[in-house]
Amino acid sequence: MATRGARGFGQYGGVARALERVGDRWALLIVRDLLVGARRYGDLKSGLPRIPTNILSDRLRELQESGVVRRVPTVRGGYELTPLGLGLEPVVIALERWGWSVLGEPGEDETIGADALAVALRAAFRADAAASLPPTEYVLHVGDVSVSAIVVGSTLDIVPVGAGALPQPRRRSAFEPVPSAVLELEVTPAALHDLLAGDAGRAIVLAGGAELLERFGLTFRIEPAVPPTEEATAAGDAAAA
Repeated sequence: MATRGARGFGQYGGVARALERVGDRWALLIVRDLLVGARRYGDLKSGLPRIPTNILSDRLRELQESGVVRRVPTVRGGYELTPLGLGLEPVVIALERWGWSVLGEPGEDETIGADALAVALRAAFRADAAASLPPTEYVLHVGDVSVSAIVVGSTLDIVPVGAGALPQPRRRSAFEPVPSAVLELEVTPAALHDLLAGDAGRAIVLAGGAELLERFGLTFRIEPAVPPTEEATAAGDAAAA
């Protein structure tokens, strides 16, 4: 019979076993960033600036031992998710949506990376609404990072862009006609929260217009998982302080 040792919960169940594999601090954030694409050790460290280097090494080793992450033979020092790890995508997306209910205002030293922004847009994407809308490219600049999201029908193709963007696999949308409609926005992290909640008042429109801004609101929206209580909002603000 398999044993889990001191790290195990002594529970025979799916939640317990999942947490034994990906429940340690930072583990799911590493998975989140690898959902966007293969990353080198240095890329992961840059996207998670607060993680100590020894903890990142430990988590990557543990995730490999758990069958969630593997090395990328074609990328020196690269890591990617295994099929088992890719199965965590709906879990991460659901956590992203739930977290927006208690997000609060960003702390002074809190940032958003390109991979985190890409996952937030995935969580906000409304495929049913987008299916009836014209193909559109949405370019978002949030702080120091930028992403391009191309929506064609009910499909979303999103990658980091700009001078600091990491190399990406060929975009799925490369096989589709390039959208002629482009909306380019600049927002702060706090304004991004408003934007994905349906309030574009603090977004700066760099290209496009009111019609495309309305189309963005139909295509991307995160509804609160539960109505935030005063206690939850206060707790979120206190954690960000």
